[in-house]
Amino acid sequence: MPSHAKSSLEAGLVALKQGNYQTAIAQLEPIASSQNHATASLQAQVGLVMAYARCGEVPKAIAISQNLIESNNPQVQEWATRALEHLTKRKKPDQESKNVETGFVAFENSPPDSPPVTTPITSTLEEKPEDQVIEAKSDETLPMVPLGRLKATVATPLPPPATPLNGFMGSVTRTQAKLFGVIYWRQAQRARAWQPLRKPKLIPLRLLSAGTFIALFWVMREILKLAMGFINLTLVKLPYVEPLQLLYHDPTQLLLLVLVILIGVSPWLLDLLLANLYGQREFPKDVLNAHSREAVRVLQRCCQQRHWPLPKLRILPMAAPIILTYGSLPRNARIVVSQGLLEQLADDEIATIYATQLGHIAHWDFAVMSLLLLVTLPTHKLYQQVSALGDKISGKIWRWPVTILASLIYGVWCLLTGTALWLSRLRLYYSDRVAAEITGNPNALIRALLKIAIGIAADIEKQEYTSWQLESLNLLTPVSHQQSLSLGTIASNLSFESFLKWDTANPYRQWFTINNSHPLMGDRIERLCQIARHWHLDTELHFPSEPSKVKRQSFLLQIAPWLGIPLGIVFAALVWLTWQLAFALKFLNLKWIYEDWSFITGCLLIGFSIGTVMRINSFFPDIKPATVQTDCLPNLLADPCALPIDSISVRIVGKLLGRQGTSNSLAQDLILQSSAGLVKLHHVSWLGQSVNHQDLIGRQIIVTGWFRRGATPWIDIQTLETQSGKTIHSPHPIWSIFLAVAAQAWGAYVFLSG
Repeated sequence: MPSHAKSSLEAGLVALKQGNYQTAIAQLEPIASSQNHATASLQAQVGLVMAYARCGEVPKAIAISQNLIESNNPQVQEWATRALEHLTKRKKPDQESKNVETGFVAFENSPPDSPPVTTPITSTLEEKPEDQVIEAKSDETLPMVPLGRLKATVATPLPPPATPLNGFMGSVTRTQAKLFGVIYWRQAQRARAWQPLRKPKLIPLRLLSAGTFIALFWVMREILKLAMGFINLTLVKLPYVEPLQLLYHDPTQLLLLVLVILIGVSPWLLDLLLANLYGQREFPKDVLNAHSREAVRVLQRCCQQRHWPLPKLRILPMAAPIILTYGSLPRNARIVVSQGLLEQLADDEIATIYATQLGHIAHWDFAVMSLLLLVTLPTHKLYQQVSALGDKISGKIWRWPVTILASLIYGVWCLLTGTALWLSRLRLYYSDRVAAEITGNPNALIRALLKIAIGIAADIEKQEYTSWQLESLNLLTPVSHQQSLSLGTIASNLSFESFLKWDTANPYRQWFTINNSHPLMGDRIERLCQIARHWHLDTELHFPSEPSKVKRQSFLLQIAPWLGIPLGIVFAALVWLTWQLAFALKFLNLKWIYEDWSFITGCLLIGFSIGTVMRINSFFPDIKPATVQTDCLPNLLADPCALPIDSISVRIVGKLLGRQGTSNSLAQDLILQSSAGLVKLHHVSWLGQSVNHQDLIGRQIIVTGWFRRGATPWIDIQTLETQSGKTIHSPHPIWSIFLAVAAQAWGAYVFLSG
């Protein structure tokens, strides 16, 4: 497209955004009538339909819609048909007086000279707009029209589609996303009056909160004992020094006392940590009121009903949309929101997200999570500092010890955060329920969760790696940065319903969330939809009710290594009975072995090894050129019956994203940015390779490997190739065989030695 045509199209869209409809019409009309650039002409015609409709020139908008119906593109025809139907209705007198605005919420900041954007602010009982669209990845799908740079625009709302698009995007809304870089929101209504929900059973949450504290205490005690023992062992080996007698004492009581004190002072310590590490500052209530009057009303009403003081409000200067709550008691609770969340969510959506944080305070789970954050933040900061030190060292010989130390600290951080995974998942179900009941608006919470995922994914794409803030604060945020990768970027190619069907219909889905910090998004949204249906509301998303059919044999093969553990126990029991019988018959005396009981550990390791070997061939089948799939990501993500064991061979072109340097030495932050969206990559290093995976970060690559659909979709890498011919191999099958052989050898040694 010539530069002048491109600039005219952009100028027309910016004018449309600013409400200068006559200027937009003047800029877009020449592009719309051009025959040289079909895609740009389509975009200009859509913009003209919106501008004419907003100006009250409905006949002209109808005329262009009729012209679009004659397009050769069937999706455009259906889009225009729905638009024409809506515009025809608007000609009625009772419809002409209604001016409904549709907003674009951008993921990138507007230029400094752009005018401020105003979001319509409504009360909890005011009628909300019928439709809303937000942009996503439009600068990739249609690079000649940077809709992704727009902060806000005005458009004629189109009615919800009634029929799916066969084999394309799943609905007219997805067509709109594909053609014009937007996401359609049904903007389902809120409840005008609603009955309180049945009181949930809080016993599981209470028990899990206590269990999380015990697990954190136990892990910290064992790490502390290990460190104390290592220090004294080192001192014993060194000359002229003596071991410290203090380090031989049991740290249990002291550690327990310290943790209890830390819970009490956690609000003030976290204030200091977040202010020094991430620039947290106070957030006046008046500023929040400018973004969402409803959020302020929700906070005031709920706190007044429960006789709480208003939580102290804080803000983080982050573009990624996150929110978290910490404190030890309701009277010293803090609610921290990022700048990105306020910019990317609407009034009612911000209110529902703040309501979820009130749910954490009401259920008291925020106290344990505050302690966890207080312990893990310094650990993660130490990991950052050691990684930065490793990056400054030039010699490989001297860099290796620092890299190993950074990896160990990262492992400790993972262990500490792992103690709260179950609580982190369960508490979000409760807080979602509280937010829906406080606001009567489960549909706004659904939109908020999806927009948060989109915003987090956009932040990762913009920075080209997962930021330290997202990783270190992930456990307390409403949406995980890992589950946001594919969910937040696939919407231009796949409907939310199609993507999330796996989360709602796969019968084995919960098994794959064991190591996840957040529950399945589809499962959360389906529960919110149930609340909406209970209040006789239309739902923002519509999920099919039928469950997916997955072969039980596939799932059993998937968990074969873990099934080997109980089978190992059965094998140990049989061995013990055999030895008892042999001893009773005076046939064989192995009493010195079976009285030790350590042979059970050997049986468990042998069972795990056998299960791993049984799964290897299915988990890592040969990748053949005839069976490898390309440009298939949307179809693979839409399959609700898929399991990781299906091991679909793929070959996808994209850009490799991730952190560089020592902080990514374990390849924990590798992401593929393809034309269809982001997907997590799993890579294991191989000693002796001349090319390191970090050398390819930021470059266009070809990934060949096995796609796996789980709670977080990922690709196990076989090879990473560059356009210049450099290749990195990721020997997943070899490491699996090595693990199986090592477990087998260790188990046999324990079994035979007793």
